[in-house]
Amino acid sequence: MVVTRIAPSPTGDPHVGTAYIALFNYVWARKNGGRFIVRIEDTDRARYVPGAEERILAALRWLGIPYDEGPDVGGPHGPYRQSERLPLYRAHAEELLKRGWAYRAFETPEELERIRQEKGGYDGRARNIPPEEAEERARRGEPHVIRLKVPRPGTTEVRDELRGVVVYDNEEIPDVVLLKSDGYPTYHLANVVDDHLMGVTDVIRAEEWLVSTPIHVLLYRAFGWEAPRFYHMPLLRNPDKTKISKRKSHTSLEWYKKEGFLPEALRNYLGLMGFSMPDGREIFTLEEMIAAFSWERVSLGGPVFDLEKLRWMNGKYIREVLPLEEVARRVKPFLEEVGLSWPDEAYLLRAVELMRPRFDTLKEFVEKAQYLFREDYPLGEKALAKLMEGMDFLPELEARLKALPEWKEEALEALFRAFAQEKGLKLGQVAQPVRAALTGVLETPGLFEVMALLGRERVLARLERARALVKA
Repeated sequence: MVVTRIAPSPTGDPHVGTAYIALFNYVWARKNGGRFIVRIEDTDRARYVPGAEERILAALRWLGIPYDEGPDVGGPHGPYRQSERLPLYRAHAEELLKRGWAYRAFETPEELERIRQEKGGYDGRARNIPPEEAEERARRGEPHVIRLKVPRPGTTEVRDELRGVVVYDNEEIPDVVLLKSDGYPTYHLANVVDDHLMGVTDVIRAEEWLVSTPIHVLLYRAFGWEAPRFYHMPLLRNPDKTKISKRKSHTSLEWYKKEGFLPEALRNYLGLMGFSMPDGREIFTLEEMIAAFSWERVSLGGPVFDLEKLRWMNGKYIREVLPLEEVARRVKPFLEEVGLSWPDEAYLLRAVELMRPRFDTLKEFVEKAQYLFREDYPLGEKALAKLMEGMDFLPELEARLKALPEWKEEALEALFRAFAQEKGLKLGQVAQPVRAALTGVLETPGLFEVMALLGRERVLARLERARALVKA
């Protein structure tokens, strides 16, 4: 059975890069009828952020990437938090000592810094300590770490399923720390031990981890375990081709949720980062991606995470993919967050229908449609100038609107056309001042559709308010 995983560290905001890698792990597991695991790698206590784990899991749930086992899911071996598995890692580090694949090193932080300055990195000097002496010093409680003993000379081959075989000179592979002096494992030891014990068959991760893979291959060899298949995905890039980072891009998944991006659209867009559908289409469901997925369709070129392209895709989902009722349901929390309300569901549905071609995110709907939900909407400078152009005829137009027998779009349009013709004006010369008065802006859905939605009472009150503002 194919088993994949992601192993985020709870050190900050849930990252879009985590979601990207999680998506491909999930797709590959489902493609093969396998399992997808979430494991929280929380052994770096200096960088641990309280609450970050819950936020990561919540972001994955929001994004619609379900996992079979993880910190909040009961499974045959879960939950998975590395901080709860410390005795396991220590036992495996001790096993490596017995097998001659590791050694104890007793340098102080100050000594290590001096070695780094002189040698450019740790030079393996503790290899020369006789094992009996090292064990005695450890028994006496002398602080130390356990390091990997890389075989030298020699080479280590890494087979990457996307890149082929990469050969590393063992002289370039450091004797990395496996178990720190505080008893916590480093990424390398915990990662390999957990992947093996959890039955992970396919390690799919970002290409920045490729340089660490020879260390992991050596650890698998040291334990006598079969290594998983490795796939190192291309890194997400900013439009300037640099690695995506919060200095240049929005990397927090929570930001995208707060801004009103749809999880389906963001997930779809992440699927385009390195992968292409056989028919070239860009809009596809998760199920369609799973059905069409193959590693041959994954490109190693650095995929560019373009926010404008994501906005375009989000707009396509709003207008063409989600049912109108679903879009209306999803804008509700954004309206409520800023204290806006609506008379009934039919009103909200019609408001969303009118605005649908004009917004690309749920938050943008609230920003652009606020005049449909509040009476104290602002009147922009351009709108005010346009309103003043109609001050001469607005009182008379108001009177005719009051007397209009039927308050419907067709009747409103007929009244405006007749009024414009009578006054020797173009329709726009009459409509635009009214639009400015009713909405505070000059770009809206059709004026008569807006007026029909607002209703006679609100339209007349707004026209009166606008004229009072100009006179003031």
